Amino acid sequence: MTSLIAFLFVFTIVVLVHEFGHFIAARRLGIKAYEFSVGFPLSPKIITFFRHKETHFTLRLLPLGGFVRFSKEEDDEKDDVIPEFLKEERWKRAIIASAGSAFNIAFALIFLTLAFMIGKHLSLADSILASFGSFKNVIVGTFGMFSGKGLESLSGPIGIAMIAGKAAQAGMGELFFFTGMLSLSLGIFNLLPLPALDGGQLVILAIETLKRRTLSLRSYTVVGAVGIMVFVLLTVVVSYQDILRLMA
Repeated sequence: MTSLIAFLFVFTIVVLVHEFGHFIAARRLGIKAYEFSVGFPLSPKIITFFRHKETHFTLRLLPLGGFVRFSKEEDDEKDDVIPEFLKEERWKRAIIASAGSAFNIAFALIFLTLAFMIGKHLSLADSILASFGSFKNVIVGTFGMFSGKGLESLSGPIGIAMIAGKAAQAGMGELFFFTGMLSLSLGIFNLLPLPALDGGQLVILAIETLKRRTLSLRSYTVVGAVGIMVFVLLTVVVSYQDILRLMA
């Protein structure tokens, strides 16, 4: 139970930091965000905490992660309506797509610095250097996933939950380190040029810039569907690996 609670808490915080990056970037650029939600996007809405301007701040049934919605609910249900967000200038959409990862990385460096100061008793300067060293290692590890290590280097929800539980029991320093590393991994992973990830959106924006026109709504729908399928398949594979590790 400790592992599950720690996982839900840390993962949700890290995802909300990511989504807040998207949200605040959109607000600064004058782009409307219609919902900022705590919880899994496909789960039912439980409650609206409050509303600020056009944004509804809500809670979803499955309290895992969060999301920002840049289109109206009624528009989401219409197949032939182009979302407002896709009509925005590409450079604005690129900044918004990148902001989530930027917030994750900044958040991670802060927590990793605190972790090294608390857990390793390093000075502030040495802790900052160690944090940037972790940043470098995560980058190398992420790209190593596509080389020799493959998917064996990844952990799914089960594996992350077990690590979170151990970190919570080990003390504040270990929990801060785990939170920072998870945020760092999420931020870097989301920049990969894969469907449904922010990096995939940046690739689409680059294609649109080269073609000098916005891709069709059908193209976005297909990319989104493929992205969801890839994400589900990846989750199943890494979760299976987690189970094998637990049984070993």
